[in-house]
Amino acid sequence: QVQLVESGGGLVQAGGSLRLSCAASGRTFSTYAMGWFRQAPGKEREFVAALNWSGANTYYADSVKGRFTISRDNAKNTVYLQMNSLIPEDTAIYYCAADLEHFSAVSLLSYDYDAWGQGTQVTVSS
Repeated sequence: QVQLVESGGGLVQAGGSLRLSCAASGRTFSTYAMGWFRQAPGKEREFVAALNWSGANTYYADSVKGRFTISRDNAKNTVYLQMNSLIPEDTAIYYCAADLEHFSAVSLLSYDYDAWGQGTQVTVSS
């Protein structure tokens, strides 16, 4: 169906920035919504951001609103997560995910997502 590969994670100091990328293959990229989730050690996976097929509708967790920006380039089959003003609490494995059942609507629920990448580690030092 859909394969996802994340990149761009790493170690950054508090206040710094990172941009994550997620390259998709398989089904036509512009036919489904995409999201980013994260999982910190000892915690459950949580929603970070999502957008619809065109990128016109975006949603963010309150904890990242104003600091993170999700976007997509359908010509490059890629979704991005620009992360600014990073704090230690942002440390986690970040996963991109594809919601193959939604086109214009966007889900914030992980169980609505059908395909997942392998994850990329983001570590923010204080």
